[in-house]
Amino acid sequence: MRTKERAGVGGGANRPASAAGQGQGPGHGQGAGERLPVTPRERKPALAALAVLLILVGALGATVLVLRAGNKLQAIKITTTVAQGQSIPASALTEVDVASGTGINYVLWSQRNALGDFRAATTLVPGTALVGEMLTQQSGLASGKVLIGLALRDGQYPSGLKAGETVAAYLVSTSGTSVTTDSGGAGKSSASAGSAGSGGNLLTASATVQSATPTTDSSGVSSGNLPVTLVVNQSDAPALTQAASAGQVALVVVPSDSNGSGS
Repeated sequence: MRTKERAGVGGGANRPASAAGQGQGPGHGQGAGERLPVTPRERKPALAALAVLLILVGALGATVLVLRAGNKLQAIKITTTVAQGQSIPASALTEVDVASGTGINYVLWSQRNALGDFRAATTLVPGTALVGEMLTQQSGLASGKVLIGLALRDGQYPSGLKAGETVAAYLVSTSGTSVTTDSGGAGKSSASAGSAGSGGNLLTASATVQSATPTTDSSGVSSGNLPVTLVVNQSDAPALTQAASAGQVALVVVPSDSNGSGS
């Protein structure tokens, strides 16, 4: 009996090493088709939706830019003031892009050479995109308006006076004669050496400067004299002309929306 028991006990020790080691190597101890567990990947649907949204916004923006770039017109922009009735000089023009399909009658940059046949139908201010309704082939004077020429000296006009500005004209006295006005507005001359006479009387409440070009001497130095052309109401012309002939007119710049505008 003891011999059999020992044989039974030792039988396990005499097994081949390969048999004893079965199921203990790497990958063993599990079924042949099984794998190590893998941590599931975390899903972020909000980030994915945001990425898609950004892509769509970028594509839409690019499309809008392309469409806008293809729907531009090269129009004319005014860079300096041009008074009503004046020709529009090339120096007062620059090119500007404007949107097409707006129904606005822009004057195109390619048409700028034809502007010599037109005048400003109204006073043009810097920054204005030129449209056809701002031009006229007539003298540019509205009904009831006339042009008055003045020869002004230092002290009779504000510094920097330029075309397009609105001014009021006042009667001032000189050391020679003074000019008075009757109730009808017509001018009368009266000798009054050194007298103020009716100096300070308002001749016109609002007139538009059509041109104002300082004169210079042979060396190019300003003489201080300033020839000025005004657009005024026809009813103001008699008194203003009489005062201008005596050199007794002084101009004051006033807001352009004053009553009785000369433009």
